[in-house]
Amino acid sequence: MTEEQMERLAAVGLTAEDAEITPFNIQDYLQTEEDQLCYLQAALEEDDNAFLQTALGDIAKARGMTDIAEITGMSRTSLYKALSENAHPRFSTIRKIIDALGYQITLTHK
Repeated sequence: MTEEQMERLAAVGLTAEDAEITPFNIQDYLQTEEDQLCYLQAALEEDDNAFLQTALGDIAKARGMTDIAEITGMSRTSLYKALSENAHPRFSTIRKIIDALGYQITLTHK
């Protein structure tokens, strides 16, 4: 904890022992299909393939990687690898995952 953070705690009568910091886990916020869809749409709007891949992985984890792997016909390990940070999965793999999550790709004019 930084000195500045300690000072802020002290200003409200707390100590470092009073402050509990928990890691952020996006899956905790992806509990509904609507939340998941909004997250995926936001990832698409960013025009960042890595972010889209991460979002798909986050949603798959929220729903259960084993279930998604089974639906795609991939092994759980292969699914994790395809959605890992430095992976470059084939478009066909991404389509399988999107389909397994219950989404479809729709094209429109810009």
